[in-house]
Amino acid sequence: MSTQHGQRSTLILGTRGSKLALCQSEWFQTKIQEVAPEVRVTLRKIHTSGDKIVDVPLAKIGGKGLFVKEIEDALLTGEIDFAVHSMKDVPAQLPDGLAILCIPPREDARDAFISREGCSFQDLPVGATIGTASLRRQAQLLHARPDLKITMLRGNLDTRLRKLQEGQFDAIILAAAGLHRLAWSQTITEYLSPILSLPAIGQGALGIEGRANDEFVRSIVSRLSDQATHTTVAAERAFLNRLEGGCQVPIAAYATLADEHLALDGLVASVDGKTVIRDQIKGTPQQAHSLGVQLADRLLSRGGDKILREIYESA
Repeated sequence: MSTQHGQRSTLILGTRGSKLALCQSEWFQTKIQEVAPEVRVTLRKIHTSGDKIVDVPLAKIGGKGLFVKEIEDALLTGEIDFAVHSMKDVPAQLPDGLAILCIPPREDARDAFISREGCSFQDLPVGATIGTASLRRQAQLLHARPDLKITMLRGNLDTRLRKLQEGQFDAIILAAAGLHRLAWSQTITEYLSPILSLPAIGQGALGIEGRANDEFVRSIVSRLSDQATHTTVAAERAFLNRLEGGCQVPIAAYATLADEHLALDGLVASVDGKTVIRDQIKGTPQQAHSLGVQLADRLLSRGGDKILREIYESA
């Protein structure tokens, strides 16, 4: 067991066992060795409920928090010192005693469209089958192309790509960031514009979670934090928190920062894609949290509250 305070010569990084999770954790492990060569980082694989249950939609079994719960338990007991998550998997509320200690520079936040025959999204034949486990993607794709058939697709990235190759789907949608990190960019047919498919909250960003009172780990991992990514993800997560959203609901938000101007796009949609309520808000980086809350309130007042209520009542 790790000591909670003070300097240590070895740190234990908890990670899921998937190829992508290991790739992300190994990347961060290398970065730590660069900024703190005196500290040795070892990886410990932790199997999460989200990894074990792969034949049921996430929305039915408790949402994306299933990918982090066992890892957070290991943090709280001191079994591991920190963990690397995809921020889009991290629930809006963290357990008491834990904190996101670092957010490194963001990868591409867009959704990637991968077609078996190499045709673009707009050129898919009528009634084509698209695989995705995300209600956010489903709602937006059906809004653009009501003729499409959306089918549940879960599993690790390599599993999803294999199912596509086997002919179970005409196309699938994945996060571009994961494909980039695994050096699988060549599989991407087309990057979907955020206008067509607004990304998931935190998509493309990693979050380093640790114990809130562990100043030693904080002092090391914070050296790898990226302020711009921290700001944009803070705005998106404030939006998520205000909507009390999980992956049971089709919500999306994506913030961009340019010349000290922060722009946040957000949407709430019905699962069938027939209703999409979308808006944008702009301000300064210092207003990141309040902009997220304001945009969420704006969408709720325009009918988002009705959509969310109906989805939660039918769940």
